[in-house]
Amino acid sequence: MINFRQSLAILSGILSLLALFFFPLGEINGEAISVWDDSGLTAFAVVSLLASIAVILNLLKGLIADLVMVILPHVGAWIMLARLDVADQNLTSGFWCLVLSAWLMAWILVDQLSAKKTKTPTAKRFYNIVVPILFGVWLLLLWELVVRGFQVPTVLLPPPSMIGARFMASTDILWADFQQTFLKAVLIGYVLGCGSAFITAILIDRSPFLQRGLLPIGNLVSALPIIGVAPIMVMWFGFDWQSKAAVVIIMTFFPMLVNTVAGLSITSSIEKDMMKTYAASYWQSLIKLRLPSALPFIFNALKINSTLAMIGAIVAEFFGTPIVGMGFRISTEVGRMNVDMVWAEIAVAALAGTAFYGIMNVIERACTFWHPSFRSSR
Repeated sequence: MINFRQSLAILSGILSLLALFFFPLGEINGEAISVWDDSGLTAFAVVSLLASIAVILNLLKGLIADLVMVILPHVGAWIMLARLDVADQNLTSGFWCLVLSAWLMAWILVDQLSAKKTKTPTAKRFYNIVVPILFGVWLLLLWELVVRGFQVPTVLLPPPSMIGARFMASTDILWADFQQTFLKAVLIGYVLGCGSAFITAILIDRSPFLQRGLLPIGNLVSALPIIGVAPIMVMWFGFDWQSKAAVVIIMTFFPMLVNTVAGLSITSSIEKDMMKTYAASYWQSLIKLRLPSALPFIFNALKINSTLAMIGAIVAEFFGTPIVGMGFRISTEVGRMNVDMVWAEIAVAALAGTAFYGIMNVIERACTFWHPSFRSSR
């Protein structure tokens, strides 16, 4: 019975065979060239074919299999990236067969690492980090190879190398935009939005009247379109970060409100009766029983809002801002056709949002270590 990994190896081997013996590598000045004309690609194709056969026959196991699958596809990708620098060439089917073969080898590596049964939490944490990194690296490699290999206009989609070069050359501008958008609008709006929603949830829990009156209003506010709210906030609070923080407050308020109310209501009747037998007051019961039980819901809202806040602030900057900020830079650089700068700003926003989400996740683990979902993962 052929398993999934062997199926990938069969496909990789077939693609290497096609590149070696059937398909041309490309054309230079109208003259066809084969893989055999490039010693680096020839070596990669032959070794890839042999490695595929070894995987199919279960000859590669353990650490040796990991080392082969780490080295082979990445060396092949480096050789193919170097081939892209050759002038006046048109790469054809043979080259793309090798690209797909290398990608399948990397897929086999990821599958091997994902299937490993670790004995220590450190090893498990290591593989949990390495697998997403490998996936991201190959996403960038395929992006680079496809864009440059097919000669996609940079106005439509620049390669990662071009975006990285612009990123390194514009760190001062990117830092100023990051300060304006994230450190001011996002963080302040996030704290005020989540904090006010949390306090409102406590008031709603305390008063059934507010529960019937405020929740529908909160639902109505959450349905307001951001492109309609942002210009109004600019008119109310000005062009600086305050209006963007106001938009963030509106976007983060309702998820925090709903999740906190739901978390406070999850406590069972038996637990509430137990607190009553101890003559606990409402606030004692809230702090010692109900809030701890609601923490998974609260952190769920905090994690959702960590990405919503960034989106809200950037979109709000499209409707009026000083000459600094991520949204301002994206809108102006698109008009100038500086798409590499736009992607550099997108990269900064993605990194900031991911880091923010990760920080919330770490804090959640520290505060809710007792939750079954975290205990079972140890």
